[in-house]
Amino acid sequence: MDSTPAEQDHRISAFTAACIVVANMVGTGVFTSLGFQVAAFHSAFALLALWVIGGAASLCGALSYGELGAALPRSGGEYNYLSVIYHPAVGFLSGWVSLTVGFAAPVAAAAMALAAYLSRVAPVPHPTLVAAAVVCLISAVHACGVTAGARFQVAFTTLKVLLIAGLSLCGVFMARPQDLSFMPVAADWALLFGGPFAVSLVFVSYAYSGWNAAAYVAGEMRDPRKDLPRALVAGTAVVMLLYVAINYVFLRAAPMEELSGQVEVGSIAAAHIFGPLGGRIMSGLISLGLVSTISAMTWAGPRVAQVMGEDIPLFKRLAGTTASGAPLGAILLQLVLVLGMLLTATFERIITFLGFTLALSTLLTVAGVFVLRFRQPDLHRPYRTWGYPFTPLIFLAINGWMLTFILWNKPFESLAGLGTLLLGLLLYFPAARKGLATAP
Repeated sequence: MDSTPAEQDHRISAFTAACIVVANMVGTGVFTSLGFQVAAFHSAFALLALWVIGGAASLCGALSYGELGAALPRSGGEYNYLSVIYHPAVGFLSGWVSLTVGFAAPVAAAAMALAAYLSRVAPVPHPTLVAAAVVCLISAVHACGVTAGARFQVAFTTLKVLLIAGLSLCGVFMARPQDLSFMPVAADWALLFGGPFAVSLVFVSYAYSGWNAAAYVAGEMRDPRKDLPRALVAGTAVVMLLYVAINYVFLRAAPMEELSGQVEVGSIAAAHIFGPLGGRIMSGLISLGLVSTISAMTWAGPRVAQVMGEDIPLFKRLAGTTASGAPLGAILLQLVLVLGMLLTATFERIITFLGFTLALSTLLTVAGVFVLRFRQPDLHRPYRTWGYPFTPLIFLAINGWMLTFILWNKPFESLAGLGTLLLGLLLYFPAARKGLATAP
């Protein structure tokens, strides 16, 4: 059924959806993960190759999600797609991961990073309280409704993109370059196929996570069959260019010894570009940029819980919305989970755990492009994956390879991810007995 003009006014455009993609992607990972990658190996070529390969995989994933989103234009992301393509149980497990950790954990990580960057500007006596206060304030903005959330999102995403573009240009023209070569040598090619490279790709995939964000709000878009693929692909392509540029600048501006193992790599590089005072100012701007990331995930995450509440009586209280369209119960649930993680989790384990669980979910979803074409060849597809079947196969190959190495090298985090899925499976059966609707 077509929406009325009044309803259209409250729906989001392709540009706003692309902003959600950019804001979800450009956040904690790009300003924090390079330090962990440098700790694994010191090849400038291999470090930049990580971001190119991660971006190529994300772009292939976005192209694949574009087909699924255009054919199945409903909010909920993987929960919606996997329920239709495979079985409601598979969709439930994906939704369970999103409901419990898939969005709450990145919000917690982004809030931790924001407090860490603020501590470079001025002493922060209680970083956890600062992080919690920021999350509460942003949740309150989104509880005011879709229109308020959209304006807030576009403003802070624009600030973030300008910040990264400006920092990249200043790094190229103002920084004293390090004695590095970005050209490959014979040993670099062996690094690309080793375990440390694959595990480092987890941090990169976390930085790129969010390329599928527009899929979670498809039901709130004006024309999801056309606008969703555009938002996914355009947002991902822009971020890939930004990521390669900013990591080139980080490596060019700061010694690897200073970056190794550090979270605030953006602040360290900025200090080398602008001096100590300029570094502190840039740290403050980066912390403002992270507001956009927290906001985007505070928007997208509760929509998964909302759709699950529409389908599953066990979660029906999460389906309700305010008069302005905000899923208030789902927003409050995610806020409680975020606050709990801020008190208990550590940054690096959050990232690795997320990398495993989210990669597994997106792997099944992209594989669903093949499954859905086989099972429903006559389904109306306003958009078909560009480069099919090669683009989804590239995504599956890269992510399958990464998952294999995570299982081998990070067993604790991998088992924690599998344990989360097992807990969701145990919860699925009582939920199914109470009634479980299959997403249309």
